[in-house]
Amino acid sequence: MTQIVCVHSFRGGTGKSNITANLAALLARRGKRVAIVDTDIQSPGVHVLFGIDEKSMQHSLNEFLWGECEITDAAQDVTALVGDGTAGRLFMIPASLRAGDIARVLHDGYDVSQLQNGFEVLVDRLALDVLFIDTHPGLNEETLLSVALSDVMLVLLRPDQQDYQGTAVTLQVARRLDIPCMLLVLNKLSHSLDAAALSNRIEGIYGCKVAGALPHSDDLMLLGSSGLFVVRFPDHPLTAALGRIADAFVEAG
Repeated sequence: MTQIVCVHSFRGGTGKSNITANLAALLARRGKRVAIVDTDIQSPGVHVLFGIDEKSMQHSLNEFLWGECEITDAAQDVTALVGDGTAGRLFMIPASLRAGDIARVLHDGYDVSQLQNGFEVLVDRLALDVLFIDTHPGLNEETLLSVALSDVMLVLLRPDQQDYQGTAVTLQVARRLDIPCMLLVLNKLSHSLDAAALSNRIEGIYGCKVAGALPHSDDLMLLGSSGLFVVRFPDHPLTAALGRIADAFVEAG
């Protein structure tokens, strides 16, 4: 049975796209058939981690939502980027980075119900084990639909008062939508913080499990989204921490 995982944050800049891409890569390495859909149509970015640019993007999620192609036409097999000997498969469904397409979304919008249809087609035709949905920060109609369709919701936050308040609102909404599993991921923690103590405090405040507490990484910053961190740094402590997060929601499913 396919597990649908929505990765969300109330504010931008939490590292959502990076974490989504790297979790997906780890699962593909473990033999899973995985796809990522970038539903952050207003400010897409996951495709950059896979080296996809406008020239290599023959079709996008935008075109599917406007009825101009099948969603499988927009799916790019990026398994080769995960590394030789990868047992599973990894597909990326990017949103368009073209200024005209982004402007069209902002001006005209699209039929949100098409997203659900697209997810169902991907699950069926690509025989997926896991479908990741990388959402737009905050809460809007598109995000709420993605959340409502999910089996697991990963909510990212930084140790920041604005993130804390926004996460509280996000979890309230998610509980009303009866999401089966909600997990928190603390990201970009200063090395001076006690990650275990902070995780315990956050779990107590929100009544929600913290699946991982990720430290700030200079190596990740220097990589600058020019590739997958877990591929470039397979033995890094951050890669090990991401692996434990993947274990947490796989077990939850």
